[in-house]
Amino acid sequence: MFEILVYLFENYLDANFHPDQDYLERELSAAGFNSDEISQAFTWLHELETLVKESSPPDFSSNSSLRCYHDRELKKINPESRGFLIFLETSHVITPVQREWVIDRIMALDIAEVSLEQVKWIVLLVLWRQGNVDDTLFLEELLLDESDTPLH
Repeated sequence: MFEILVYLFENYLDANFHPDQDYLERELSAAGFNSDEISQAFTWLHELETLVKESSPPDFSSNSSLRCYHDRELKKINPESRGFLIFLETSHVITPVQREWVIDRIMALDIAEVSLEQVKWIVLLVLWRQGNVDDTLFLEELLLDESDTPLH
């Protein structure tokens, strides 16, 4: 399912081309993805949309408190990935609210542990959805610098 999210970003989202879901489902199926994974990817994206539309407490976005992780989160998000999230937050690339969206979307993935590369892609998707083009370009640069091979 994660490969579908990357495929969608690389082929549609990054280009600001937004075809309807039926078109995308046919395209993804033709690209070799199975229907269950396609459905899971769209559910994941729709849940991200819901998070973005929900309001958060006004002072939460400027909160400088320490984030404590639940045991399930610690198992799924390795120390390197948690450190990367802290780096992005302290560098003001993401807000505490966006960090929580990233963690929510990580936990929604049906995998035991996410890699740093996967976390970067999730951050990229969250920032793209927010319309933070400058931050998205920063992260794309980070992804391209560390990985010469595509994820799909």
